Amino acid sequence: MMHKAKKNSYNAIPIGTRIRGKWHHHQYVVHKRLGMGAIGAVYLCSMNGRKVALKVSEKNTSITIEVNVLKALQKVQGNQLGPSLYDVDDWVAKDGRTYSFYVMEYIKGEPLDRFIRRNGTNWIGPFLLQLLNDLEGLHLAGWVFGDLKIDNLLIYPKPPRVRLIDVGGTTQQGRAIKEYTEFYDRGYWQLGSRKAEPSYDLFAVVMIFIHLFYPNRFEKQGESLPLLRRKLSAIRALEPYQTCFDKALRGVYKTSAEMKEDVIYIVARQHQTRSSMHKTLPFWKRTTPVEYISTSLITGSAYGIAYLLTL
Repeated sequence: MMHKAKKNSYNAIPIGTRIRGKWHHHQYVVHKRLGMGAIGAVYLCSMNGRKVALKVSEKNTSITIEVNVLKALQKVQGNQLGPSLYDVDDWVAKDGRTYSFYVMEYIKGEPLDRFIRRNGTNWIGPFLLQLLNDLEGLHLAGWVFGDLKIDNLLIYPKPPRVRLIDVGGTTQQGRAIKEYTEFYDRGYWQLGSRKAEPSYDLFAVVMIFIHLFYPNRFEKQGESLPLLRRKLSAIRALEPYQTCFDKALRGVYKTSAEMKEDVIYIVARQHQTRSSMHKTLPFWKRTTPVEYISTSLITGSAYGIAYLLTL
C-alpha cells in the first residue's frame, strides 16, 4: 500500500495521465516531470497540442498564494517577470484524492550556466542587467523573489533573454522569506536577515554568478565575507564587478536601481574598451571583416538588448 500511495501521489504522476479540471473541465496530458519542490511538482503537459507547465500540490493554500503572486506580477507593466498564468483548478486523481493545480506558460530555455559555458563570459554583463531590471520591477510592485538561484533562471532564445521561473519563494516585502536555498541565502552566510527586502535578492544575484564558476558550490568556513571575497577575486571574468558585488554582499544597495546603475556603467566601459582595443590592433592581427562583423553583431545585440531593457 505504501508503494502504491507514493506512485499515485502528485510527485509521481505517470506519463500519459490525463489531468482533468474539476471545475473548468480542461484536460492536460502529462509528458514528463520538470521539477519538484517543497510544496508541489511541475509537469510538462499539453492541451490541444499546446505545451504548458502544470504545477500540482496537495497544499491548496500554497497553490493559492503562488497564483496570487503570478497575477500580481502580470499587473507590472512593461515587464515579463514570471510565466503567464492560464488556468487554476482542482484535480481528483484515480486514488480519490483531490489536488490543486495551476497551469502556466512553458518557458523552453537553456540554463544560465550552460549558456555561459557555450557562448562565453561576454554575456555576463547583459544578463546581469536584464536580471536586475526584472528584479527592479518586482521590487517596485512590493515583492521579493526570495528563492533566487540558477535553477530558477532560464535563458530564452531569439534574442537571448533571462526569464525567472518558479515563483514559489516570492514573498511580500517586509515579511520573512518563506523559501530559500542555503548557498544563495544571506542568512546562511550570516550577512543579513531573512527579511524580504530588495537587498536579500541582490545578495542572491551575486551568489548566482559566483556559482557559475564554482559549480560544486562551497560551504561556510569561518567568517563569510572574507571567504566570499576570496572566491570572487579568483574569478577573472567577474573582476570588473568586484566592487559592485562586494557592495551587494554587504547590503549597501537598498534598491535594484542602485546596483543596476553601477552595472550599466561597468558594462558600457567594458564595451568601449573592447572597441578601442580592436581599433589599435595592427591590420594583420585584426579579425577578418566577417569575423569582426559577426562578433560585433553578437556582442552588440547583447549589450543593445540589455540597454533597451533598462530604459
